[in-house]
Amino acid sequence: MAGISKNIMSKSPWVVHVNCNSCNGCDIEFLACLTPIYDAERLGIINVGTPKQADILVVTGSANYKNIDVLKNIYNQMPEPKVVVAVGACACTGGVFHSCYNVIGGIDEILPVDVYVPGCCPKPESIIDGLIEASRILEEKRIKIKNPDKGVAI
Repeated sequence: MAGISKNIMSKSPWVVHVNCNSCNGCDIEFLACLTPIYDAERLGIINVGTPKQADILVVTGSANYKNIDVLKNIYNQMPEPKVVVAVGACACTGGVFHSCYNVIGGIDEILPVDVYVPGCCPKPESIIDGLIEASRILEEKRIKIKNPDKGVAI
């Protein structure tokens, strides 16, 4: 964590978590990131309950026909710039549910995914690394919005 640029974490990223038909393994690991053992809040990462205040959308579970509209609705409520993180094998590819009749596949079939955190289920350390990468991408998007004609240099 010592290698984190101060510029990247200049603003605290707020995260909203959506469970799309997962087995809850990834959800438990994501929530473990918020406990005092892993303490993602020390990096400024805060889990919020509304997408209207969130910068990063964390999705667990596979995309299916029942949750397409809900997922798109949550994504569309988030202000720009925003970043999507797919956590777990199911969110990345559909996982063990990929061949099921009601499963479309990974979240990237519905939304543009910026960061993939693979694993079944990924460890909290991997999820935190994914959130740090998402924060870097978020900062790049903020710079592009402020200076659309200049290149990004972090």
